[in-house]
Amino acid sequence: MSSTDADPTPPPRSGEKAEIAVTGLAVMGRNLARNLARNGFRVAVHNRSQGRTDALIEEFGHEGDFTPAADLPALVEALETPRKIIIMVKAGEPTDAVIDELVPLLEKGDIVIDAGNAHFLDTRRREKALSEKGLNFVGSGVSGGEEGALNGPSIMPGGSKEAYDSLGPILTKISAHVNGEPCCVHVGPDGAGHFVKMLHNGIEYADMQLIAEAYDLLRHVLGLTPAELADVFREWNTGDLESFLIEITADVLSQVDPTTGGAFVDVVLDQAEQKGTGRWTVQSALDLGIPVSGMAEAVFARSLSGDVVRREAAAGVLPGPASAKLDVDREAFIEDVRHALYSSKLVAYAQGFDAIRAASEQYDWNVDLGAMATIWRGGCIIRARFLDRIKEAYDRNPALPSLLVDDYFKDAVANGQDAWRRVVATAATAGVPAPGFSAALSYYDGLRAERLPAALIQGLRDLFGAHTYKRVDAEGTFHLEWSGDRSETKS
Repeated sequence: MSSTDADPTPPPRSGEKAEIAVTGLAVMGRNLARNLARNGFRVAVHNRSQGRTDALIEEFGHEGDFTPAADLPALVEALETPRKIIIMVKAGEPTDAVIDELVPLLEKGDIVIDAGNAHFLDTRRREKALSEKGLNFVGSGVSGGEEGALNGPSIMPGGSKEAYDSLGPILTKISAHVNGEPCCVHVGPDGAGHFVKMLHNGIEYADMQLIAEAYDLLRHVLGLTPAELADVFREWNTGDLESFLIEITADVLSQVDPTTGGAFVDVVLDQAEQKGTGRWTVQSALDLGIPVSGMAEAVFARSLSGDVVRREAAAGVLPGPASAKLDVDREAFIEDVRHALYSSKLVAYAQGFDAIRAASEQYDWNVDLGAMATIWRGGCIIRARFLDRIKEAYDRNPALPSLLVDDYFKDAVANGQDAWRRVVATAATAGVPAPGFSAALSYYDGLRAERLPAALIQGLRDLFGAHTYKRVDAEGTFHLEWSGDRSETKS
């Protein structure tokens, strides 16, 4: 049916107004709308280009109760009150443009939901602006890709409690469920939901980088083929490393390229792209003063992979180890890499939860860290077995200063640290880059150190810039008269 064949905004087939709307019907928006309809909700749908709306109704109209709308006024008119409208368009200016067009059409108490990958500071700005007009704005993270959007994603909604009281029953029903529990919870006010989704993506960056390093080390040090490596990852997916990303790593490595008949991974250009959420995570953590070195190295590794000019200039020019051939026991090294991967993943998650805690304190969100682990157990990209362990850790101690000091995680890293160190040393000896493994181990060693060389840094800062320092044996701030008699004064 084309937009000229019938009234562009026919009434809902049920004779009732729609309960919720989706505007923006690219793959994610379309699948989210279908998920809502499949779960029995009456859904109004709209896209700026009518063709996508028509295609949704033609292909999937049988899945539930859809009301197509030709424009935003028609979409608003099709909804029961309080209206609930999900925006699924590109982050930034496109989202602002839709909001600006919607706001004059809405009434007090209506709810606008941005379910895209918005920056949490944009969400805070939008929530404040709409609340001043008596409207509710919900910034909601949605993770799981197009499959999750259709079959049950992990959902991380922020915004007011009042908005969630109205919206929550819908979101929890369409989310993924694990052991009967929905992978959806009210994260906190204003930008809390989008911040947590951003951190999810930052952890995802680190997780994929670590998996790639494990693959690279096993391939270069042991000479394993992609097919053999697929078997290794499948075996790992039966233990502590069980996760969606480990599972699909085996799928990618076992894939045969239909054109050449060789391994698929060998014909893929080695330049990793990124959409920006990893950079946002690192930038936000810097602002909060929280080290997320694993995520930072993952972002930098992607940037390096795409730096073609410098890579081409260095390839074959910069010398490496005299010999990359190492006498390594195959099974022992595979086991060492498994330990290194698990330990490094634990560090990445610990850093991520540290950043969420810091933001929660900074913005007064009161985020339940254990609940965040719960909603990531299903539907999302980083879903993994040990997320249950994170929930248990925060149940034992909600004020846990770091996941790494919880008994389970402390013991897990302690059991793997010798292997972890051997892997990092082997990577350096063989000339195989392993920035994620190395950064995670350095963070772990820095965290456990009784004394760090920052004391020297403070001395240097005081000498060249009179930036002062503190003492271990006295209260207050001090400065040494470096250019004079080097006497100490208390500031």
